[in-house]
Amino acid sequence: MKSPPIVRATCLLLLSVQLTGCTSLLPRVRSESSPFKSFDEARQAIDALIPMKSNVRELTALGIDPVQQPNTTILTQADIVKRFVPSALLKREDLDPGIVACLEARNGCRGWEVNGARILKARTGNFLADFTNFSRYANTTGWRFNALILLVDDVVVFRSWGGQPNVNELEVNTNPLGPLQEMGPAIITNQ
Repeated sequence: MKSPPIVRATCLLLLSVQLTGCTSLLPRVRSESSPFKSFDEARQAIDALIPMKSNVRELTALGIDPVQQPNTTILTQADIVKRFVPSALLKREDLDPGIVACLEARNGCRGWEVNGARILKARTGNFLADFTNFSRYANTTGWRFNALILLVDDVVVFRSWGGQPNVNELEVNTNPLGPLQEMGPAIITNQ
């Protein structure tokens, strides 16, 4: 007697789940937006810049180039003024000398805002509970980096960096009704 196609497909699915392991069937997403391999590598590249000495050629050699590196914003002098113009709480003498030099250079001043990350988002946990939408666990790991570089006539006058060296987030979604959880709102809106 020949088995129906649905039975064969179900058996094949169960066999593949047993052979590959349940977690390996869950989705993974990887996002990379930096030429640097790690947070420390990005930090070291920015720390290697010497204000009032390093130039655009050295930046390019370090892999920092707004044309080549994704997620780098080129800031105009007006953008820099918005960020650093002294307020009632912050006086001009409180600013770094490189920032003051950039503001005084007017049109010779520009900036690069570098944002980079390497993030992995993986669903973990029980395959069957995830597949049937009863519970889903998503673990996000990696790092995020940002830096600000100010230039006057292609010479670095200021640099700073920050970010998250270690991203580790766990997202847990629980649906007591499983696959029926979304059915309620759909029925209400379709009437």
